[in-house]
Amino acid sequence: MTDEIEQLLKSLHMGRIAEILDEELAHADKGGLSYQEFLVRLLRAQWHQAQQNALSWRIERAKLPEKWTLESFPFKKQPGVAQKQIRAFAELDFVAKAENIVFIGDTGVGKTGLASSLLLKALQNGHRGRFVRAQDLFDEMYASLADRSTRKLLSYLSRLDVLVIDEMGYLNLKPEQTNVFFKLMEERYRRHATIITTNLEYEEWHNFLGNKPLVEALLSRLRHQCHTVRIKGPSLRAPQDETPG
Repeated sequence: MTDEIEQLLKSLHMGRIAEILDEELAHADKGGLSYQEFLVRLLRAQWHQAQQNALSWRIERAKLPEKWTLESFPFKKQPGVAQKQIRAFAELDFVAKAENIVFIGDTGVGKTGLASSLLLKALQNGHRGRFVRAQDLFDEMYASLADRSTRKLLSYLSRLDVLVIDEMGYLNLKPEQTNVFFKLMEERYRRHATIITTNLEYEEWHNFLGNKPLVEALLSRLRHQCHTVRIKGPSLRAPQDETPG
């Protein structure tokens, strides 16, 4: 590869082609490839690199807590999870239909792992998403009220294809936070999919969100197009030398 070609590829942001050009030239010469076949191999390699870069960017932006995958989830250790149902979710129809998924269960049963795995699957298929702990989300909302950036925050969160809200539970919230959360769910309603993990049944949500009429309106929207998955099984965090209780 000449210096001129290297500089041109660099200027055109075709770093992958620059990396493999000499190797591909040798391969083309040995295999007797046509100009078109040679060009396709180069462009395909560059395209795959662009796709990988885009996926890495989406994963970084999504702030996944750890790289859970459906392939690594210990289904055999968690009889409370119907693997067939989760595999069906992984087809991502719920994203296309803007349906919600709510995982309800005790601490450690795998709710976060399943939610993260489904988000990762969505990211791998070109969707934009974010993972956020419920407490962090409500903290962001409260901070946005102070600096008047609530509209900007809601605009960002409401447009995500998949939003995972983890650990909705007993939180100390102010009425203003509940109002902003209701607004967020209202803007995502029937537009984009939301996945929520919680250890509380729906009738307990007013205990931490307050304002029972508002919570009922919130749940009406959330549950309208929703898959509720209750996980009743052992904790996956139990020490290996003990029998989970």
